[in-house]
Amino acid sequence: MPYAEDQVQPVKRREQTYIVAFAVLTIIAWQTQIGTLVLMPFTLLSTWWHEMAHGLTAAALGANFQRLVIFANGSGYAEHSGGLWSVGQAIVAAAGLLGPSIAGSLMIIASRSRRATRLALLGLGAALLVTTLIWVRSIVGWVVLPLFALAALYIAARGSEKWQRISVEFLGVQGAVSVYQDFDYLFSPGGVVGGHAALSDTARIADALILPYWFWGGAITVAIVAMVWKALQVASRY
Repeated sequence: MPYAEDQVQPVKRREQTYIVAFAVLTIIAWQTQIGTLVLMPFTLLSTWWHEMAHGLTAAALGANFQRLVIFANGSGYAEHSGGLWSVGQAIVAAAGLLGPSIAGSLMIIASRSRRATRLALLGLGAALLVTTLIWVRSIVGWVVLPLFALAALYIAARGSEKWQRISVEFLGVQGAVSVYQDFDYLFSPGGVVGGHAALSDTARIADALILPYWFWGGAITVAIVAMVWKALQVASRY
């Protein structure tokens, strides 16, 4: 048994290095024009993570999640109706930042076993298809999201154990660090979505609660780093 553990631990450490490398390289690439172009399909997937977290959280708090729109440049929005009290608005805004990282961290943890890996891929594929049918209302979303869904389902059904694990780890990283596709977003009062000026999520939290947007950007960054670090620790255990 000690011999087996000696063989397993270097492999797990190497995989952890790959996951961290995926995350760092993805964040760096998103800050460049070429990297953004190359990663555009995954940027669109990240937008889906982000906006679905907004919409589903709003629905859970009693609002009516009406539609999700994704634009070709990677921006998007989740539209919901029904008034939410100030704390509810802050929760919905925070969910768009933390929700994808929670889901991505869970996918990283799922990579520790083949059964969990396959279930994660099947779950992601099903979620992409179902949410596209119910909420997505843009051509870009109708094209890109089903392709990701079919790829996830195919890998779950026909892919080797190695490729299933790599796919889950890579997609988990995309979710976990998706908020950093625009590194300044957490520390900005707003930007442009669909040609219109819009508050950033951290600015919405600041408006609904207290303390400035940059404080909430820092707090959310710490939370995301802690989640990913913990996910890597759990994924390395047998």
